[in-house]
Amino acid sequence: MSELSLKAVKRETGRQSLLTDLKKSGMIPGIFYGHGVGNIPIAAKDLDLRPFIYTSESHIINLSIDGEDAAHSCIVKDVQFDPVKYKPIHFDLLSLNADEEIELEVPVQLVGTAIGAREGGVTQHYLHKLQIKCLPKYIPSHIDVNVEELKIGDSVRVSEIKIDNVKLLNDANASVVGVIAKSVQKDDEAAAEGGAKEPEVVAKGKKEKES
Repeated sequence: MSELSLKAVKRETGRQSLLTDLKKSGMIPGIFYGHGVGNIPIAAKDLDLRPFIYTSESHIINLSIDGEDAAHSCIVKDVQFDPVKYKPIHFDLLSLNADEEIELEVPVQLVGTAIGAREGGVTQHYLHKLQIKCLPKYIPSHIDVNVEELKIGDSVRVSEIKIDNVKLLNDANASVVGVIAKSVQKDDEAAAEGGAKEPEVVAKGKKEKES
């Protein structure tokens, strides 16, 4: 996994106006936390955060906090977006310990063109990220899944993906990718349109609530 640098500053908490002022100045509020560091409210420039947010790969971050001599090794654990503008409004960075396993999501990238797709089928990518557990030094930037040998009706399940020194935490029987006939896809789309319901919104908890 590649390592990129990020500069941040400590920020004050307690008043909503402080967060508003940060955002007006192009800064995004965040929290840096982990064993031995506690919870540190920070902020970083919107432009500096983009390589870690709008990416198809995972990165280890070399975090420098203004006023501190030592840098911190961490990863992006969570990002909250504005539901209308889809711009980041808050981010979480999790500290890494070289000797401690960590759980995180890693992007899945499909490799090749499936035989079934060349024969008129449709490649369906079901799981775009996989939940893994490993030591920081073994974190992959992404997980490649080769689909070249898949025929119509074939799929790749989580149990078929093997990565040295990495445990996959998803349901072993879950399909990551599959190839289906076009008629099946049309039937699925028609059923979805006929029985569409309002999506359920699930609030995700945070390590620290802020005003």
